[in-house]
Amino acid sequence: MTNKCSLLTAILFIAFNINLNAQSRFSNCSAAFLNQKMIVDDYSPHGKCVLNTSASGQLTVSTATYENNQWHAGDKISFKLTIRDGATKTLMSYSDATYKEIDIKKVLSKCRKGDYILVSVIKDEYALPHNEILVE
Repeated sequence: MTNKCSLLTAILFIAFNINLNAQSRFSNCSAAFLNQKMIVDDYSPHGKCVLNTSASGQLTVSTATYENNQWHAGDKISFKLTIRDGATKTLMSYSDATYKEIDIKKVLSKCRKGDYILVSVIKDEYALPHNEILVE
């Protein structure tokens, strides 16, 4: 009988932990920012992220809060970068490094018009719905 109770307790413990982890996944809003200005034009399902090849400044990913009818950058969070070729759709890792900020000129030097800069967060507590930046 104690083996059955131990097994049932273990199953309930695992189920409880899975439920807790699922609830915290993507629970904080985040966005890509260039010089503290949100890149996406509209933080909605219809929003687009576009950067000109002449853009300059620091690319960051930060928690995003909406106050006084404006989006604000909060704490910087770790991210990785990938470039998707516009013509072939081939994915190329920008670097094995993890960033909290990077000079956008360095990234754009590896891009052509029509490419996308893909931003991925490291921790699953951060939702980053606008993670594709078109290079124009």
